[in-house]
Amino acid sequence: MRIAMWSGPRNLSTAMMYAFAARGDCAVWDEPFYAAYLQATGIDHPMREEIIATGETDPGRVAAACAGEIPQGKSLCYQKHMTLHMISGFPRDFMHACENVFLIRHPARVVASYAKKREGPTLNDIGFVQQAELFDEVADWLGRTPLVIDSADIRAKPREALEKLCSALGIAFTEKMLHWPVGGHPDDGVWAAHWYAAVHRSSGFADPEGTLPELSDEYARLTEAALPYYEKLRAYCL
Repeated sequence: MRIAMWSGPRNLSTAMMYAFAARGDCAVWDEPFYAAYLQATGIDHPMREEIIATGETDPGRVAAACAGEIPQGKSLCYQKHMTLHMISGFPRDFMHACENVFLIRHPARVVASYAKKREGPTLNDIGFVQQAELFDEVADWLGRTPLVIDSADIRAKPREALEKLCSALGIAFTEKMLHWPVGGHPDDGVWAAHWYAAVHRSSGFADPEGTLPELSDEYARLTEAALPYYEKLRAYCL
């Protein structure tokens, strides 16, 4: 089984990748389209040149690999996808070969976290609009709503949330998913040096978050713009 997990940045997505990697039967792929996205858009991201130099920049080849043989002789493959990477013209047919899951997080938390690593994010940068579009696209050809899980629910009750997700995917839950080695994973993208410091210090899911962060007027407006897309998917959470 190929699991395509669709989220925006700063969304517990790396911790989820580590949880699936810890199973032992699951290969993982960290943001397959990142290099292709940067090459195609020309957008400036931290470590842009390193990402392009070490990644596959042909989106067709990336898509083919996403639908191809699962590596390392594993029975599962977890693909950590950023919704913003799926720009117009990138092939999406590979999604039909995957179980597509949508990982969401309240936009106020996403914006606050993202801005600490890259200032001045826009609505396109945080991926909520693209996530809702992909959700609708998958729902249309599935004939039902795809799976949605909220990072807040995972952090509140990791075992319960992952048991629900595994059950919905038709795979067995294992306690191994709740813990991983400190210090990162061999399949981290090169960009981990900039983005993954907190999760590299972790060995499991962090405790539940407190109240929503206070934001500047600019970031509050960005949060308000993203909120309807979050709330739309939140209605379908496991």
